[in-house]
Amino acid sequence: MEKTWLQIVFVWFSVCFLVKSSLIAADDINRLNIWPMPKSVSYGHQHLYFSNDFELKTEGSKYADASGILKDAFTRTVDTIKLDHVIEANVSHYHPSLVLKGIHVVIFSPSDALQHGIDESYKLNIPANGNSIYARIEAQTVYGALHGLQTFSQVCYFNLTSRGIVVHQVPWIIIDEPRFSYRGLLIDTSRHYQTLPTIKKVIDSMAYAKLNVLHWHIVDSQSFPLEIPSYPKLWEGAYSISERYTFDDAAEVVSYAQRRGINVLAEIDVPGHALSWGVGYPVLWPSPTCKEPLDVSNEFTFKLIDGILSDFSKIFKYRFIHLGGDEVDTSCWLLTPHVRNWLKKNNLNGSEAYQYFVLRAQKIALSHGYEIINWEETFNNFGSKLSRKTVVHNWLGSGVAQRVVEAGLRCIVSNQDKWYLDHLDALWPGFYMNEPLTNITDPKQQALVLGGEVCMWGEHVDGSDIEQTIWPRAAAAAERLWTPYNKISKDPGQVVRRLAHFRCLLNQRGVAAAPLAGPGRVAPQEPGSCYKQ
Repeated sequence: MEKTWLQIVFVWFSVCFLVKSSLIAADDINRLNIWPMPKSVSYGHQHLYFSNDFELKTEGSKYADASGILKDAFTRTVDTIKLDHVIEANVSHYHPSLVLKGIHVVIFSPSDALQHGIDESYKLNIPANGNSIYARIEAQTVYGALHGLQTFSQVCYFNLTSRGIVVHQVPWIIIDEPRFSYRGLLIDTSRHYQTLPTIKKVIDSMAYAKLNVLHWHIVDSQSFPLEIPSYPKLWEGAYSISERYTFDDAAEVVSYAQRRGINVLAEIDVPGHALSWGVGYPVLWPSPTCKEPLDVSNEFTFKLIDGILSDFSKIFKYRFIHLGGDEVDTSCWLLTPHVRNWLKKNNLNGSEAYQYFVLRAQKIALSHGYEIINWEETFNNFGSKLSRKTVVHNWLGSGVAQRVVEAGLRCIVSNQDKWYLDHLDALWPGFYMNEPLTNITDPKQQALVLGGEVCMWGEHVDGSDIEQTIWPRAAAAAERLWTPYNKISKDPGQVVRRLAHFRCLLNQRGVAAAPLAGPGRVAPQEPGSCYKQ
């Protein structure tokens, strides 16, 4: 019965989508096609042509770009606009008032430190006339400027007639900033290993949609692929010798993401979801036949967690660490004699031992300078005991964020019925309409909702299908998290043309984003234009 209902909904939505998208013309560049929608936009109806010597200017900026973040971003921006086309146009004979000579970027902060809550705002101005025309981006930080470059890339296109790059709809004046400071995407490298090139492609695509946190669910029950220098036997829990990440690999992921304005949130999920830890260190298992949660009675368990977080602190510089804490079944502790004796000695039952473990892991994380994110079960079971530096990660149900902020704690929203990408029957309109501040009206409580995250759990995802499972549904959530609430459409049908355009833009940039007309990972239904799928 449920399957039949889903099929009916899918067919209905597909028909509606195709009717709406039939109005789209692939060469229609005279509409506003920016995703996510900026805070404030004005535009005109004129065109400019890229100079053959299109350049980056930074005069007047306090930012010296010693690490080359801005220069590299400028080069990537031009490359993504070109889409590997050969530029043949010679605009030297054009009147100067038709030629865009480059981009002038002014950044007011000298620092390129990336951290939660930095200023990501920018202003983009592209004038329509003058004798020496430059687009201008102003930003408080280099990361705001990167967002400005992403937006700039969406108002340019390669003109197949002139064989050059055209900026359409000038003059542009865009004033923009994100609605939420945390705009995340989770990837899971335990259920299926993801190669470094695949992870980097995901990071690139996140930047296109202005997502800014890669939540790296590195390890789980199935495998432990990451090298931990302090405890080198841990990665014996990997699937194979080749399906592993060195510590330097992890540092490279962090650096690669940082240069694109993306923080990396590392997660070790304790005390459950940790069976793989005991492959290298069997003493972590309560017994050879009862292997998780981690042994709460063994001091070595907490010594090892301390070692992992000590190593993490050398490369994972994001303010937060994710300690999991979800789906903990304490029956293994109760069934294991030495753990049961320890519980009795300490006058603890199973649920109290679960609380003890989570709170002790929190103290270890705090000692390494981290603030903590835990899945919502910790709040549901003993919320008043959590460190006040805890961020509660909602995933199970509705109303949790409201209760969390009423208790004075911070929250991240990832409710599974709307923002879990592995739920292939979750359609993009649901991603778009999921509001993190539902029933939260007090401004002080609203400020405690850091943002939200879409979750790409890896049970049925590997390098062959991760991109088309993430996109374009993640983009629908990205606009919800970026764009001011009063700019968000109350009807997903009103944004379908613009999202379809962005999905095609992702395809053009080498991202395997699936068609909109269907659930996650659907194939095109029939021959036709990208813009009509």
